[in-house]
Amino acid sequence: MNIIDIIENKKTGNELTKGEIEFFINGYNNGEITDYQAAALIMAICINGMTVDEISDLTIAMANSGEMLDLSDIASNTVDKHSTGGIGDKITLILMPIMASMGIPIVKMSGRGLGITGGTVDKLQSIPGYKTDIEIDEVKKNVKEIGIALISQSANLAPADKKIYALRDTIACVDSTPLIASSIMSKKIASGAQNIILDVTCGKGAFMETKSDAKTLSKVMKNIGKNAGRNVMCILTNMNEPVGYSVGNSLEVVEAVKALRGDMTEDVREIILTFGSYMLKMAGLGDDLEENEKKIVKEIESGKAYKKFVELVGKQGGDTSYIENLEKFEKAPIIVPVVSNKSGFVTDLSAELIGRASVDLGAGRLKKEDDIDPRVGIIVCKKTGDKVSKDEIMAYVHANDPKKADEAVLKVRNAYTILDKKVKKPSVILDVL
Repeated sequence: MNIIDIIENKKTGNELTKGEIEFFINGYNNGEITDYQAAALIMAICINGMTVDEISDLTIAMANSGEMLDLSDIASNTVDKHSTGGIGDKITLILMPIMASMGIPIVKMSGRGLGITGGTVDKLQSIPGYKTDIEIDEVKKNVKEIGIALISQSANLAPADKKIYALRDTIACVDSTPLIASSIMSKKIASGAQNIILDVTCGKGAFMETKSDAKTLSKVMKNIGKNAGRNVMCILTNMNEPVGYSVGNSLEVVEAVKALRGDMTEDVREIILTFGSYMLKMAGLGDDLEENEKKIVKEIESGKAYKKFVELVGKQGGDTSYIENLEKFEKAPIIVPVVSNKSGFVTDLSAELIGRASVDLGAGRLKKEDDIDPRVGIIVCKKTGDKVSKDEIMAYVHANDPKKADEAVLKVRNAYTILDKKVKKPSVILDVL
């Protein structure tokens, strides 16, 4: 068996055997298979797809490429949450501290930005001193002591997925259902949670543009979970426009902290309450979803959820003074308003265009070795359904370069569609599977 034959098999549309998939994952993980060979196979998978059995085999092989985290000595009601990616998606930063403060042990392994979608790890690393790469023993110790750990993929947890994840971002293979499903589920299986809730985003700012595609991806991930003995549920969310008002790493941390203090936009609130109520149910802490939502609101109002986030940041080496005083976050040197050139109503705000503008500013990566500037990004002041007047500010561009700032202003303005007819604000929760 060799990698050339495996690439040839998938290139011609053949189904890979479990042995071939394990050969590839093991070889790439230990360096015997090169990046360019892996890229060729990933591209062939992206073009020709995979069967259900292939996806399951790929997922399990990636999960088994490193250590499997056993949380049974911590709790039996562990619940993990993951998003398939979006623009301005800071939900993990808000939701997980809330759940931890309510008694659900949280071990959340997140990724970096991929394509135009932001990454939770990049957001966390915009907090000075915060360590996302910590050893498994320390992860378990932290969860036992404060109930939560938000980490990146360590060298020991699903390392093969970490390598493939970074490679996909640079070869235009981010929107493949088999690769998305196996990447997400390998991390979830390796991180040990028995209950998994997935935010499957769909729309212009998501990998799955249509609800139908999102449902297909959901079914694939639920099937993987079933085969691995995990309880998986999926909630479809709208990603036609950014989540909340900020897009960019430290900008999103600031919004997340404000949300934990009780100041959150309507769409963020709906997502937090919906996912949180189901997580409490999955953990056996309440079957009544409406009552669960009320409990979450009280937890935020009491300040316990915010304090849990401060505790988390301190535990993982972060400077908590930045959380306690958000003005300490360094601002981009150039902040430019984007004004409307007409009056009317916002009938569409393209998450995709906002995401692309944000990446071009330096908030995301074009190559896997690119550095991210945590200060840059976009703040949107107007969203779908809002009234806007001529010359009114619709958004702000936060940039580190005058030329990039000017280009971003044009892109952000083009992201807005303004017409005379008012439209309803879009639904955020689309379906529960």
